[in-house]
Amino acid sequence: MNNHIVTSYDAEFAELDRATAEMGGLAEKLLADAFAALSRRDPRLAASAAASDGDIDRLERQVQERAITMIARRQPVANDLRHIFSVLKVAGDLERIGDLAKNIAKRALALSGETHPKPLINGLGHMTELALRQLKDVLDAYANRDGAKALMVWHGDAGLDLLYNSVFREQLTYMMEDPRTIGLCTHLLFAAKNIERIGDHTTNIAENINYLVTGVVLSDPRPKNDDTTSLLLRHRPMDAA
Repeated sequence: MNNHIVTSYDAEFAELDRATAEMGGLAEKLLADAFAALSRRDPRLAASAAASDGDIDRLERQVQERAITMIARRQPVANDLRHIFSVLKVAGDLERIGDLAKNIAKRALALSGETHPKPLINGLGHMTELALRQLKDVLDAYANRDGAKALMVWHGDAGLDLLYNSVFREQLTYMMEDPRTIGLCTHLLFAAKNIERIGDHTTNIAENINYLVTGVVLSDPRPKNDDTTSLLLRHRPMDAA
């Protein structure tokens, strides 16, 4: 009987991890499709990508319900309780990543009839590539309980911030040199900010994996290189000073 209970308990944890991994896979695809729709100015792909966020939301609700049921029925302690709380936090960050990627898809819909200079999209493409690589790595770290890999992702967020600074500076320059690009660049800046925020949520997941594996909360300051506020201050009009 005890073996049966242990096997059933393990299966419940496995189902939590499976649903979380599925959320991660859907979030990766949504981000990739959202940027592809933006780059190709493809309204159908943009609409399809935006609609897929509902599947991520549905899975998060399933994870929450299963976790609550496990806490009520099993009364977990120590490592088991840490596992459940970590899953809930990871699922929450994945849901937010889905929301942010959906926002990019909405930008793609808004710009589906616009033409945009290739350099503007190239910078966003580099950001998306890095964000997707970080997300894949952190999901692998979660699946394998690899704390060292999670820490690599945690440190890697600073690189995404640097790319965001570069894109921000480039978009700002376009708007200053040609006011006709202000509408386009504003949409692209929002998309870039969404990608940067996806990196922040990926970093949150890395922190939670470290806690899940080691039981220790990271106390070091989070590595950040977002310099966009100072960029705005340096480029503000003189009469606004």
